[in-house]
Amino acid sequence: MVRDEFGPNLLISRPRMLEPAWKMILSNKGILPLLWEMFPGHPFLLPASFEREGIAGDVVRKPLLSREGANVTICTGGETMENPGSYGEEGWVYQAYAPLPRFDGNHAVIGSWVIDGAAAGIGIREDAGPITTNASRFVPHFFEEG
Repeated sequence: MVRDEFGPNLLISRPRMLEPAWKMILSNKGILPLLWEMFPGHPFLLPASFEREGIAGDVVRKPLLSREGANVTICTGGETMENPGSYGEEGWVYQAYAPLPRFDGNHAVIGSWVIDGAAAGIGIREDAGPITTNASRFVPHFFEEG
């Protein structure tokens, strides 16, 4: 939204949004190499770098600001799989490749939401290919106090 023609007016008009503008920091994949620098070897992080040479072995290249698999490239075992899109001019992040689990030939990834430190919901995205996209099957779940 900030890249659109109207973008500069966001600071002036102070619109109310469901997703606050500060979330852009958390959505920017540039946070991945920074986290890896701060916590190298952490079991919940994959090695990540701003340079391809910073990652040994199989790698995934991701645009800093893409969404839902757009412009993601996986290089594994001498094979390259790419997903098209309109992102990438802002720069790239390289991350060690960790294959998604497969169930009945489909690759599945779970996205989770935490609100004020408590689990609030998950979404399961599943695709026949290893790069999930906005066209992948998606099932949302939410948690309710009982």
